[in-house]
Amino acid sequence: MVTTPLLLYPDPAGPELVRTLDLSGHAWVAAESVSAVADAEPDAGFAGAIIDVSEHGETAWLLCRELRRRDVPVEPLLVLVSGSQLDDLETRHELFDDFMIAPFHPRELEARLRHLMWRAGKGVRPELVEYGPLQLNLETYQAAVNGNPLDLTYMEYELLKFLASHPGKVFTRETLLNRVWGYEYYGGARTVDVHVRRLRAKLGHEHAHLIQTVRSVGYKLGQSRWATE
Repeated sequence: MVTTPLLLYPDPAGPELVRTLDLSGHAWVAAESVSAVADAEPDAGFAGAIIDVSEHGETAWLLCRELRRRDVPVEPLLVLVSGSQLDDLETRHELFDDFMIAPFHPRELEARLRHLMWRAGKGVRPELVEYGPLQLNLETYQAAVNGNPLDLTYMEYELLKFLASHPGKVFTRETLLNRVWGYEYYGGARTVDVHVRRLRAKLGHEHAHLIQTVRSVGYKLGQSRWATE
């Protein structure tokens, strides 16, 4: 847990952002302008910053630039952007360490913050789940096979993480719905089948059999061709 506060911009910060930080134990202070940052800064400095660019455009980018130009730059620096601002990131890559598209999922924000803090030497090493060539980073919600990143949706990642955390154990579709999607999810077992099919396609032909179908029961994370060759 970080005790030195994160800098948030603007002030007031978005309620979902504040709620997520409070629940995850992060201290924070918010500033309403570039000039207000100095007044808000504690003697020990900021643990990092979360800058909302999605609604505050050039003013927010100006603050990012000021934080980077300091003798001791504020890091890590996470920016929140809208989908229409993605093209701007390539020309401003030196102004931030990571980005998220608003609106964000609270669990993803928390995971990304933990990873950024670890990279900056302000947190613990990210927790990993590994099975053969498969590796899932529980802090950044990233997955890879043989070091090659997988482009997974949030729920595809959650399903793969759950199966990889219980290798060899068979789960019914109903159990997977309850454990991965939650008891409040009203989708049918077909949802699981669709996600498994998509995961196998993204794992590729060589590793699609990591997820095995157990006839008349459900699915398990089993062997792939790498283990038998």
